[in-house]
Amino acid sequence: MKLIALGSNCIDYYVNIENGKPYPGGGPVNMAVYVVRLGGCASYLGPVGDDEYGRYMIKKIEASGVNISHIQITPGMTALTEVKLIDNERIFGDYHEGVMNKYQISDEEIKYISTFDYAVCDVWGKPERYIEKISNIDIKIAFDCSTELDDQICNEVIPFCNYVFFSTEESNILTIKEKMSNIHSLGPDLIVAMRGENGSICYDGISFYEYGIVEVEEVIDTMGAGDSYISGFLYGLSQNLCILDCMELGARNASYTLTYFGAW
Repeated sequence: MKLIALGSNCIDYYVNIENGKPYPGGGPVNMAVYVVRLGGCASYLGPVGDDEYGRYMIKKIEASGVNISHIQITPGMTALTEVKLIDNERIFGDYHEGVMNKYQISDEEIKYISTFDYAVCDVWGKPERYIEKISNIDIKIAFDCSTELDDQICNEVIPFCNYVFFSTEESNILTIKEKMSNIHSLGPDLIVAMRGENGSICYDGISFYEYGIVEVEEVIDTMGAGDSYISGFLYGLSQNLCILDCMELGARNASYTLTYFGAW
């Protein structure tokens, strides 16, 4: 599997651990790291600031085995999210967008992207600025709406994607399935609803598939669990696994991420 992660990265700054502790993160970056962990190849293309956290981010991403040859170093502040860990659940605080605010992808970078099999991006990474260009090349596009499914950015981006993921706390299965059906009508091949401890649902336009969770002895931190699921699911697709097996691989990958602090 050759995957390129596009757009957002951020420092997850845990304000109530060790008087403040930074961890590298951001959805696409996390997914790239997890794909490498599974045995695939991944690169990251996105911006970091020319500050201490930017240098820290580059060092950590490179050490994970992800290719950083096309990372953008931009004057300014690396994106940062304030996080509190309460009862092993991450609670997000203020988000400082920093250099992510002006992120663009050049035509030369589009050529680089075309050498990969899969591209992943999320709602925070300015995908509305480049998704149409990427959809014109021979690559499978996965998009994570996170919890922002109703955001205008998602409405703009979804029609250009092959695989769409979103996180939801909705308890009514029929409501979730109706949303998934509506998303599928916009063009994507597969829609996946990630429901935390309630498992996941996948829709391929014909059937709905449901999968539970893989339990762990102790949940340390939920940061990155959704990104881990997405990476496992996509890796399964790249190995020609059936949908249920992809869902299982996603769940297993997510369960491992629950057992340590930070996304990776």
